[in-house]
Amino acid sequence: MKNYLIAITFTGLFMVSCKQNKTASTAAGEEVPASTTREMSLPMTMDSLIANLKNSHNNQVIVVAHRGDWRNAPENSLQAIQNCIDMGVDMVEIDVRQTKDGQLVLMHDNTIDRTTTGTGKVSEVTWEYLQTLQLKDGIGHSTPHKIPTLEEALNLCKGKILVNLDKSYDIFDKCYEVMEKTATVDQVVIKGNIPYDQVEQEFGQYLDKVFFMPIVRLDHPDARSVINDYLQEDIPVAFEFTVPQDTISIIQDFESIRQKGASVWVNSLWPQHNGGHDDEKAALDPTTYDWFIENHIDMIQTDRPKILIDYLKSKNLHR
Repeated sequence: MKNYLIAITFTGLFMVSCKQNKTASTAAGEEVPASTTREMSLPMTMDSLIANLKNSHNNQVIVVAHRGDWRNAPENSLQAIQNCIDMGVDMVEIDVRQTKDGQLVLMHDNTIDRTTTGTGKVSEVTWEYLQTLQLKDGIGHSTPHKIPTLEEALNLCKGKILVNLDKSYDIFDKCYEVMEKTATVDQVVIKGNIPYDQVEQEFGQYLDKVFFMPIVRLDHPDARSVINDYLQEDIPVAFEFTVPQDTISIIQDFESIRQKGASVWVNSLWPQHNGGHDDEKAALDPTTYDWFIENHIDMIQTDRPKILIDYLKSKNLHR
């Protein structure tokens, strides 16, 4: 499939990294030799971001910002993406939908009611109409920000930050055209909650071109089988694991999964994703994130990117 990262999502990422010398077993607070830690003062190049993504054996944790920096700009806005770039976030997660007339735009919901000054389903309105609207902030106030196209977003991200394209699986052919046009194919990550055989059949033509990451809910009865199928057939760049309880036994396999070449992504967004070790607890006590490090998780999608980056830097776990 590839070591190049779909429910069903696209995480736009679609070299010399200092990260390659450290093993996956680093625990929170462990001293890290200087030779294995990225220079924090140096900006990351796209080559080093990609090299870090492909290296599951080092100690550097990839920070993924959920819908951009939505606490300080409207979600899925260009400003929310730019804030992430300025902050030193490794990857931004954005949501893609198609309008009635075929324009690809950034929008999480299937309607525009919550996040814009308009109403209606994205699939039932035109791009011309969307251009007349303003984006709302997190508490529902109108802002000067406009709905971006996918092309605008990828041009902003080009060479600066990895991208996870969410909600794009069914329209990936069109997304890929935009990725080629903007020369961002190698920055994009796609995720999907589907077994390997289905991915190969539906998405096979892209598996050697973009990063694909399966999503696995650990309390599903087939979880271990799905993981093993991917590891045996074509090791993905990473797995996204949903961890509803922190007592699930598969958590103990995270270290060996990384040793086999796949990184481990767990969301810190809400308690149901991480057994209760979530961003809002971390906002009160950043050591909440210790659980992720102690369990060999090296990719974290967060709604609190600044808090997470500061925590990781204090542990020498982020450049």
